[in-house]
Amino acid sequence: MSIARSRIWFAVQFLLFSAILVAPLIPQPRLPAWLRPIGSVALVGGIVVAVRGYKTLGTSHSPWTTPMETGTFVSTGIYSRIRHPIYAGWILGTLGLELVARSSLGIGVAVALLVFYDFRTREEERWLVAKYPAYRAYVTTVNRFIPFVY
Repeated sequence: MSIARSRIWFAVQFLLFSAILVAPLIPQPRLPAWLRPIGSVALVGGIVVAVRGYKTLGTSHSPWTTPMETGTFVSTGIYSRIRHPIYAGWILGTLGLELVARSSLGIGVAVALLVFYDFRTREEERWLVAKYPAYRAYVTTVNRFIPFVY
């Protein structure tokens, strides 16, 4: 994969992050207010999951789809339960934020983020398998975003 393709993934992610922030500001049918507490829990949960992912990955984190040259394969901590906790945290946090904002459009953005990260992780995992031989076995034992589910 080229650097250009990696930058396209990054650019689409940037656009989705922008949509996360803009969606609640656009006039739309509002979700019921009783969803706000659920959204608050999801938002905090998403932040916790993403931060744990960032901290566990440390200097091996790359904003691109290709692994860091100096990176190491991490399968401990939260990575022993979820293969992509940073992305899972962003998805859960986005869903929570949009529920708190009562944004029906934002829920669509959260779903788009899930689909985007599902495709992105598939490409990233091809690179991870090529760089880290142990990654192939890891994929068979640890789920992508949700422990024991997916």
